[in-house]
Parts: sequence; C-alpha cells; structure tokens
Amino acid sequence: MAFYYRDMAFILGIESSCDETSAAVVRDGEELLSNVVLSQILTHQAYGGVVPELASREHLRAIVPVVRQAVEQSGIAMENIDALAVTKGPGLAGALLVGLSYAKALAFALEKPLIPINHLEGHIHAVLLEARQNGSGQLEFPVLALVVSGGHTHLYLAEQVDSAWRYQNVGHTRDDAAGEAFDKVAKLLALSYPGGPIIDALAKHGDAMAVNFPAAQLKHRDRKDRGPAPERPHFDFSFSGIKTAVLRYVETQAMAPSIAIRRSALAQLSKPGVEDVLKHCDRRTLDLVASFQRGVVQDLVGKTLAAAREYQAATLLVSGGVAANSELRQVFQRTAARAGLRVLFPSRPLSTDNAAMIAAAAYPKWLARDFAATDLTAEASLPLR
Repeated sequence: MAFYYRDMAFILGIESSCDETSAAVVRDGEELLSNVVLSQILTHQAYGGVVPELASREHLRAIVPVVRQAVEQSGIAMENIDALAVTKGPGLAGALLVGLSYAKALAFALEKPLIPINHLEGHIHAVLLEARQNGSGQLEFPVLALVVSGGHTHLYLAEQVDSAWRYQNVGHTRDDAAGEAFDKVAKLLALSYPGGPIIDALAKHGDAMAVNFPAAQLKHRDRKDRGPAPERPHFDFSFSGIKTAVLRYVETQAMAPSIAIRRSALAQLSKPGVEDVLKHCDRRTLDLVASFQRGVVQDLVGKTLAAAREYQAATLLVSGGVAANSELRQVFQRTAARAGLRVLFPSRPLSTDNAAMIAAAAYPKWLARDFAATDLTAEASLPLR
C-alpha cells in the first residue's frame, strides 16, 4: 500500500490501555484539535479498582462513538487524516486489543498508515505537546522523565536523536505503582474510588506530620533485572511497605468500626463527592491520609531528584495520573527550583490517560516513517526504550 508523505500531519490517536476510551486529533505533534475521553470510573467504583473484563466490554461499547466525536470536533474530514496512532502497550491486554483492532481496521479501510505507540512514551509526550503549545518546547538536555500513575512508576533518561526519541530506564517500582498505592489505601479506608483525587482533597484537612512513614530503603537489585549490574545506580521505588504500614496503623488504632460506618454511609450515595466523604472522616483518618500522601510524595521527589543529580539532568518531566496530585506538584516545583532544575508538568486533563498524548508521540515516528507491520498486536508488558 502506497502512502502520500508530507511533514505536516493530522494524526488520529486512539487510547484504550486501561479504563479510559479516548480519541484525539493532533496536528504536527503540537496543535490539539480535539481530545475526547470517556471514563469508566462509575463502572469500576463499586469494586474499588479496575476490573479487566468490564473495562474491555466498556471499550467495545465506546470506541466507535468516541472516535467519531473526536473527528467531528477536530473539523478535519476522516479522509484528510494522514495517519492513525494507537496504544500498543503496556496495559490491560483485553483493553489494548479493543483499541488496536479498531485502529487496524480503520487504517486499512482508509488506506492510512498506522503508528504503534508505547503508553509510557505517550505520557512523556503529553508534557512535550503542551510545552510546544505555550512556546517553552525548547528543552535543555539531559532530560529526566518520571512517569507515575496507577499502573506505572518509572524514571527515564530521554534523548532526542534527529526526530526520534530514545529512553533509558534508570528506576522503577519493584511492587505497587504509586497510583495503585493511593487506590488501595483509599479502598482500605472506604474513601471511594479513584483514590488519588480523593486522598489529595482530604489531605488538605489533615496533619501530614501526625504519622511517620519513612521512605522504603532498597539495598539489593530487583530480581526482575537481567544482565550485568548497571554502571551507574538505579533509583527504584517500593510502595507496598507504606501500604502495609497504613494497614497496621488501622489495626493498632482500632479504626475498623469507623471505616465500616463510613463505607455503609457512602454506599447509600450514587456519586459520593469530596464533601460527602469529608463529612464521614474523623481527625485520625484525615491525619492518616495526609501523612500517607506526604510519605509517597517525599519518596517520589527525593529519589527523582537524586537521579537528576546523578545523571546531571537539566530538565525534569513529570507525567502520568499521579502528576495531577497538588502536593506532588508543589513539592517538585519548590525543591527543583532550589536545585536549579527546570520541571515541567502536563495540565491536569492531559495527566491522566488520553489519546492526545498518543497522537503527539506519533508525530516523530511519522517523520521517520516508522509504521506498523500487518502483524501488529498488543503487548501488555511492553517496555519503553
């Protein structure tokens, strides 16, 4: 199949890696023409986390109308789309396959090239997309990127070679991702779902110094690492310990009865908001929540800045769903400024999963003519390189 090439490109992105069905149209990796996101929060709220089979089913229902709406909002006719981009991985296998199968079929029908994108690279390009939009797209290298979300906590050294980007992993979580720890603690304390936004809101009402949660100390290499030891140190994270510490605190402070009362009260509401949850939280719960958030934020910031010093980073990119956390942003901005390090975040709408970041990440690959083969399939554990 022959394609007509030009440097300017309207790219239709499709994202379905977890529990958001999204489509977007982006021009040249920098002009956002549309970005439609359909969340499944209400579907999974009763379970306190994402149920993979339900996620796949909801993607099947949503994918066609979401793509149609994104194209209509962009003002670009479908036949004038230059290429399609789709998340290949990592993510939930069934969810990925919905978006990938639809994108392959649509690309074939339109006779357009298809560009596979790593979801983690998409989060990094969410920052770059908005940096180019506001005129601050000129980066000073080395660039260190922290991708922190419900499913991922990774540190990458990023470099640009011609139009292509290359990544070296210099740190990752050895167990729970930071966002996963937020969700599990929120579920334990009956604070509704998703945990990140509700804990962020409640933490403002508690004493963050009330409970001491020290950062995890990792002295050995991750058993999942293969090959010789790296020449320079890795900066790995672990959040299972702080999650267990919260559980132990709940047990020793006999908080189970108050948690049960809160769970029962919130179950009577179809869409409990922050004020609803706050009304059913006592001082001890608010202090615990604030202290937990402080512990996670200090760990993320401390190890990221240590990695920045080790690798002499000049620019820090922080992206992913947890990057929307207000305390994380404030602490990063304050401490990075003291270190003379420029730090960039995406806007909150582009912090969580969305297709605009997928379309933006596809533009360098469009310039390099890096298109998918016909046997393209999903990879649930796709690494970023």
